[in-house]
Amino acid sequence: MVQRVGDALGALQPAVPAELVPQFVSLLQELERWNRKVNLTAIRDPDEMISVHLLDSLVARPLLHGVRVLDVGTGAGFPGLPLAIAEPDRQFELVDSNLKKIMFVQHVTGLLGLSNVHAVQSRSEDYAPGHRFDTVIARAVATLPRLLDIAGHHVEGDGVFVALKGRYPAKELKDVPETWEYDVKDLDVPGLEKESRHAVLLRRAA
Repeated sequence: MVQRVGDALGALQPAVPAELVPQFVSLLQELERWNRKVNLTAIRDPDEMISVHLLDSLVARPLLHGVRVLDVGTGAGFPGLPLAIAEPDRQFELVDSNLKKIMFVQHVTGLLGLSNVHAVQSRSEDYAPGHRFDTVIARAVATLPRLLDIAGHHVEGDGVFVALKGRYPAKELKDVPETWEYDVKDLDVPGLEKESRHAVLLRRAA
């Protein structure tokens, strides 16, 4: 798996440093191991895990803003864990209401020594960390209006909400409140060239 992960990460732009490959491999191996006992994700094939979990998370790296990042509805830690490994100078808070998934995130955080990750079991709308975030990110959690309802208040005044989507979310964009401006970017995920991937960048309207 080391070679496959290394090759996959080398195909990303910007490229991920090769010295991080062992951490990404450990993350996927632990996910595979836990998945045998606890149903964390529907994806079991290691090659598919590399594309759908690792690369599909890391393509969001250039979209991150500032130092504080909140991953809402993180599930088993995606996109938060791969981004935290690749961005050690940023602080990540990963929130999900599912206890077993947060327990996995906490386990991996300790295993990999990720001092920049804090995982919390909570619903996004109930989470009260006492501060807001430069970037709030979510992957396949809810529609854009719903995301803004449950987590928009976590975005700093000049911050960005990064919503990772599959197909271009035309209908959802029509329902975005006028208090938010948006920009949509195409994402190129190695291994998922046949599948559509987009990021919607939402900022508070001036």
